[in-house]
Amino acid sequence: QVQLVESGGGLVQAGGSLRLSCAASGRTFSTYGMGWFRQPPGKEREFVAAISANSRTTIYLNSVKGRFTISRDNAKNTVYLQMNSLKPEDTAVYYCARDQAGIISSDLRGYTGWGQGTQVTVSS
Repeated sequence: QVQLVESGGGLVQAGGSLRLSCAASGRTFSTYGMGWFRQPPGKEREFVAAISANSRTTIYLNSVKGRFTISRDNAKNTVYLQMNSLKPEDTAVYYCARDQAGIISSDLRGYTGWGQGTQVTVSS
């Protein structure tokens, strides 16, 4: 069973940057897509970005396009989320998960193996 551990969250001022990491255990990391999601305070969890197993395909939530970049290093079993030009509305707990549907999408039901999350707080 794949275990995922997120890191890299913190407190940052609006306009700042953070890079989140998600480290995966196991030998099959390079065979499945990965996604990043977030849950703002008092709200439901939402899709942020996803990347295919071979990194050829990426998809993003419209509100983060041009500001966030998802990438992965299969040799390190790690997926990243580079977040630039952060806004207070980006404040949330950020989670990673692996695709179980065989194709990346924005549907949370297509993902499994959720990590424990990392808190991102953006001050105005």
